[in-house]
Amino acid sequence: MPELTHLDDEGHARMVDVGGKSATRRVAVAEAHLAMSAGAKEALFAGSLPKGDAMAVARIAAIQGAKQTPALVPLCHPIGIDAIAVDVEPTEAGARVVVTVEVTARTGVEMEAITGAGVGVIALYDMVKAIDKGAVIGPVQLVSKTGGKSGDWQR
Repeated sequence: MPELTHLDDEGHARMVDVGGKSATRRVAVAEAHLAMSAGAKEALFAGSLPKGDAMAVARIAAIQGAKQTPALVPLCHPIGIDAIAVDVEPTEAGARVVVTVEVTARTGVEMEAITGAGVGVIALYDMVKAIDKGAVIGPVQLVSKTGGKSGDWQR
C-alpha cells in the first residue's frame, strides 16, 4: 500500500510539503454525469429550459468550482491554474460535464478537475430540476492525469 502523504508520523492530517519538488506541466480531466428524463435532456440541448442557458451556467460553475478547490478541500494547495476547459455533452442517459485543468506547478490538479466537474453537474441539475427533480448525479470521477512524480494515469 502506498504511503499516505497527508498524514504525519503520528497519523495527524497535514498539508504535504511540495517545496522540494520541481514544477512540471500537469493536466487532469474529470467527468460528472447527470441522468435525466428524455424531456429534460431534450430541453437542455435545445436550449429551452425555463431557467435559460444551462450549459453556459454549468461551464461557469465548473470553472468557479475548480478555482475554489483549495477553499473547499482542506489539504489542497492553492495553485495558479493555467487553463480550464469545460464541455457539456449529451449521453444516452442525459449529460456529461467534462473538465480539463492545466497547470505548471509542484502539485497536480486532479482535485480541481474533480471539484469543477462536480460543481458543474450540480449547477446543471439546478437548471433542469424544474422539469426533472428526479435527475441523478453521478458518477463524478477522474478520467485521466498527466505529469508529476506518479506519471500518467488513464481510467
